[in-house]
Amino acid sequence: MSPGPQRLKLLSYNIQAGTTTAKYRDYVTKSWRQVLPNNQRIANLDAIADLVKTYDIVALQEVDVGSLRSGFLNQAKYLATHAAFPYWHHQGNRKVGVLAHAGNGLLSRIPPAEIEEHKLPGAIPGRGAMVARFGEGAFELWLVILHLALGRRARSQQLEYIADLVRDYRNVVVMGDLNTGPRSRELMDFCNRAGLIAPSSAIPTFPSWEPKRAIDHILVSPHMDITEMEALPVDFSDHRPLSMTLTLNAG
Repeated sequence: MSPGPQRLKLLSYNIQAGTTTAKYRDYVTKSWRQVLPNNQRIANLDAIADLVKTYDIVALQEVDVGSLRSGFLNQAKYLATHAAFPYWHHQGNRKVGVLAHAGNGLLSRIPPAEIEEHKLPGAIPGRGAMVARFGEGAFELWLVILHLALGRRARSQQLEYIADLVRDYRNVVVMGDLNTGPRSRELMDFCNRAGLIAPSSAIPTFPSWEPKRAIDHILVSPHMDITEMEALPVDFSDHRPLSMTLTLNAG
């Protein structure tokens, strides 16, 4: 990252392993698509690749990193290749034999200086966080990609773990499916502990066909200037992607 203010376009997207869900009953009637390959996935991945190609950094959740349901395709690598991202990384987390292997993914046009993978605490294993560092000095940026648990207690433990990782860094962005609203106790406690802020207005991202819940978030250090933030009106997953444009300042 070069000296001077940095304008970054960010996107956080739970892609549901490339599967479209159009209504709640699809979780039951089309549940087989979560464990078996189908032709729709490639068309969806191609559409997602076209969507993300204008962004600088993309954080992916529920990306399949190579299992039966994806045709043993690493979806993070596929998206990076088809959207022409020079840098990508995946973190495999929850694995169900050969049927499914879900994780987090990073696509970037900026070279990461280092990437760490962390297993998150919780009674049920399989949640993880990816921590990437970009640049150095006044413009050093720490990026965290995560997908939190469904239960409040586990989420609180996981957020406490992440807060301890990033609380001493100046420039931090946390992106992901946090499975909780912006005014929940655990998220407000996390922001206070980690020294981050959530945008003042809640932006619903779930379910994609009729968004009512704001559970996908991009949290930033308070001196960053947010100029744009929106949920994009696409239905390639059961979540809508959350887009943000911000300026990273040294002052």
